[in-house]
This record gives sequence, C-alpha cells and structure tokens, in this order.
Amino acid sequence: MKRILYLLVIISLLSACASNSVKVPYGKQMDKTEVVETANGLVRGVYNDDKSLELFAGIPFAQAPVGNLRWREPLPVENWDGVYEAEHFADIAMQKQNSWIIQKLYNAVIKTDGDRTDFAPMSEDCLYLNIWRPSQIKEKLPVLVYIHGGSLTSGSSWFENYDGASLAKKDIIVVTITYRLGVFGYLALEELEKESPVGSTGNYGLLDQIEALKWIKKNIGAFGGDAENITIAGESAGSSSVNALCASPLTKGLFRRAIAESSSLVVPVPPHTFRTKEAALKMGNDILKEFKVSSVEELRKIPAKKLLKTKNINNAMTVDGYALPESPWEIYQKGLNHEEALLNGFNMNEGLAFTILTNINKKNLVDLIKVSPYVTSVEGILSLQEVRTNKDAHKLYTDLFSAVCFNYPHYSWTKVLAGQGRPVYEYCFTKENPGVSTMHSGEMVYAYGNLDYNKKKIYTAKDYELSELMQNYWVNFVKTGNPNGEGLPVWEDGKTGKLLELGENVGMMEDPFLRFYEYLNFDLR
Repeated sequence: MKRILYLLVIISLLSACASNSVKVPYGKQMDKTEVVETANGLVRGVYNDDKSLELFAGIPFAQAPVGNLRWREPLPVENWDGVYEAEHFADIAMQKQNSWIIQKLYNAVIKTDGDRTDFAPMSEDCLYLNIWRPSQIKEKLPVLVYIHGGSLTSGSSWFENYDGASLAKKDIIVVTITYRLGVFGYLALEELEKESPVGSTGNYGLLDQIEALKWIKKNIGAFGGDAENITIAGESAGSSSVNALCASPLTKGLFRRAIAESSSLVVPVPPHTFRTKEAALKMGNDILKEFKVSSVEELRKIPAKKLLKTKNINNAMTVDGYALPESPWEIYQKGLNHEEALLNGFNMNEGLAFTILTNINKKNLVDLIKVSPYVTSVEGILSLQEVRTNKDAHKLYTDLFSAVCFNYPHYSWTKVLAGQGRPVYEYCFTKENPGVSTMHSGEMVYAYGNLDYNKKKIYTAKDYELSELMQNYWVNFVKTGNPNGEGLPVWEDGKTGKLLELGENVGMMEDPFLRFYEYLNFDLR
C-alpha cells in the first residue's frame, strides 16, 4: 500500500498542478484595484482580504498560439480596448491531467485537501501571467519572475505552492508565467524550421518564456516594478528553463539574476530536459507517423486533446540555432551566460520520488548502476556506502540517481559561475517536509512562504521558522544579488566549495554527495 501511495506522489510530481474549476484568486470575489496603464491597454486587478496586496491575474503577454499559430514563435499580444479585468486566473496549458480519484488519493498522501489548480480548465490559449504587488509602493520594487516546473509537460502559473503573495509582502513584485508544454511546446520538425522566419523549431515553450520576459521588461514599471532589477526563478523543469534563459542570446538585458531549484543544464550532456536536435527531429517525425499525417498543415488540424494522447514525450529543449545557438554547456564555457549572480541548489532526497517503486536489491544493484552512462566506475560507487540489505541497496541507488540527475549538475553550475568570478550561492534542503519529505519539490512551500495553503495544518513552528529564513534569503537575493542579511546565518559564496544547509540546522556544510562526483562523467559527446 505504501508503494502505491508513493506512486501517486510520483505521478503528481511529474504532472504537477494538473488541475480547479475555481479560477477566482483565493477562491472568492475580491474588491477591485485602481486601473494600471500598460503598453497594450488598461488593466485592473483585485485586492487581497486586508488590501495590503494587489493581484493582477491572467494578463495576456502574447497572442494565443492556436490555429495557424500552433508551433510558431509567439507573437506580441495585441492591444485591447477598455479595461482588461485581471480578476481570474487563466486556463492552464494543454497537458495530461490526473483523474479525480488519483488526485484525491495523492492529496491524501501529502496530507492536504488539494489546491485551487486541482481539475483546472486548460486550453491552447494559455499565454498569460500573474502579478502580485504591495498596495503601497513608495519606490520602484525589485521583481521576481517565477517559471513553473512539471517536466516541460505539465504545470500551472497559479499553483498554490508558489503563490506570490507571501514574498510580495516583503516589498518585491512577484510575477508567475505560463508557457506551452509537451507536444505543443517542444515539437521539432524540419518543415517547421523551414517555415519559421528565424529558422527555429523545438523550443516554442522556451520562446514563450522569453516573450513573457519582454512583456515584463516593457510593462513592469507601470506596476511599480524596477525593470532594471529583475530576477528569474524556477524549480525542476522551471529551473532548467531558467538555465536555458541564462544562456540564450535573446534574453540579454531582460533580467539580472537567477534562482534555480533542483535542475541544471550546465554539464556537457544533461541527464534530462535537454536533447540533441537530431533526437528532437526524430521524435517529431515519429509523431507524424503516429498520427498518420505527412505535413504540419495536417498536424495543425488535429484537435489539441487528441494530440495530448501522443506516446512520444516532448519534455526537452534543444539547440535550435535561435533561442539556443549552442548547448548551454558550450555557451557557459564561452562566458556568454547572462546571470550576474546565482542562487541555486537541491534537496537531500531528490531521487527518492523517482526510485521509490523501482525494484532495487542486492542482486540487481550492479546491473542497475551499469545502466547509467554517466558512471565511470561501478566499483567506485559500490565503495561509497556499505550494502548489507536490500534497503541499503535502494538507498545507494537513490543517492546515485540524485547525484546524477540533480546534484552534480548544480555543483557544476556553481563551479562554472565561481570560475567566472560571479557571485553564486548553493544550498542543500534537508528539512523533513511533512508532505513530501526532502524529495523533489519539498522546498518550494518554504521558499515561497505558502505553508498556510495546506488545509490540514501539518506544519509546526519550526517549519514556519525555516520558511521565514528561506523567504528572507530569497528576497534579499532578489533585491541585491546577495542572500545574506541581518539576523540570518551567513551564506558563504560558492567559491568556498560549501553549501548552505536548510533544515533543522541552518549553516554551511560540505556537499553530502561530493563523494559520488569523482565516479561520474557527463562528457558523453
């Protein structure tokens, strides 16, 4: 039974935020704000309960990528007449959604009654963003732009775990954006490349994110934000996206700093979220065959819900010669990345969410380790931890999975940034989140201050203390590029080789996975 419950955790992590028919912010109608004038027209949002914050929900930042615009670079949003009432969250991007019973069972596992994105409406018309700001603004405020995760195949800009209200109360402006996912966001075809005015294919979701940043850069001043002090942030595939945005020549000048949680592409061959152009084009051709069509024109006529049923999982960016002229690794080696400073890190048991149901025992451990192309010495890995029981075998394999898929790539990103002389701060989250432990995504509700959204009240005073610390680190970094501040344990720069532990203890520590790294090689080119 326990394994079944953990399976539901994994399903939800990989198709996170898959969906509440309630689209009104905070579940009820709120008082309206004053009108804000953007470059595209007037917009009006809603207040929170005590009118200390304003939320502008569901503002379009690009034209709807539907019909003939499916699989094209996003176009700037057209101007609108009258006042755009930004009082509802917009539809989430097209994605496979959990069934009612699976979602309810998952909610039981993580001890919650669900959130506002459960069973959300979805549409190809999904390119919208949300803005949280303090009601009283005396001077231009720093801006945090958050990009959701979900393996590039799922997710929402209005999932409660990263609601922007708590951080906005600390005098910053928080923006969350959405982007095309899966087959709609990352399909690659030679025909699409030829019809593109910029010769690009395979990165439509990434280009959506760039279009959102352009809109924010142009318009955030109207909301009281400082267009010259923007930080981009993301978790999981959102973190990989942040990494790609830092590398893209199209984003120069659109932001200053980056926050990246639980995913990095700064290795020669990333373990996930990135693929070669050849692999991307092959899958595109496989999709044409799967749906028995021979052209993009025919593919565009297929209903969106039918396309969702594809057996080919488009969950990776690629080198398209436009958004990414080379791989992120190659761009970083040339020092052409844009982030002036970086806050990044991982959770202690990242891999457990992905290995909990894998049959790992003393007999098959060696064979499982051999499968990884990144391992240079099976004997070396086996020497790292004593394996007496099947439980020991599972722990060693899970730690290896964490090191390969998450921890080493962050170690590499930190090392590269430190070598460039840029400020970089790395963490390891070790707090036992009562909902999902220290597994993948466990840190989010702490960093973004959303423990209260759990309606079953599973968090203690210590959880709230850690959340306050993490929020202050994150906000300080957004404001200044340095997470340190009064009353906070000192977070040393990554050039020291140490990480900040965020858990029962908050302080500098050695990387607990460092021992794995000497037996890994990511240069598989």
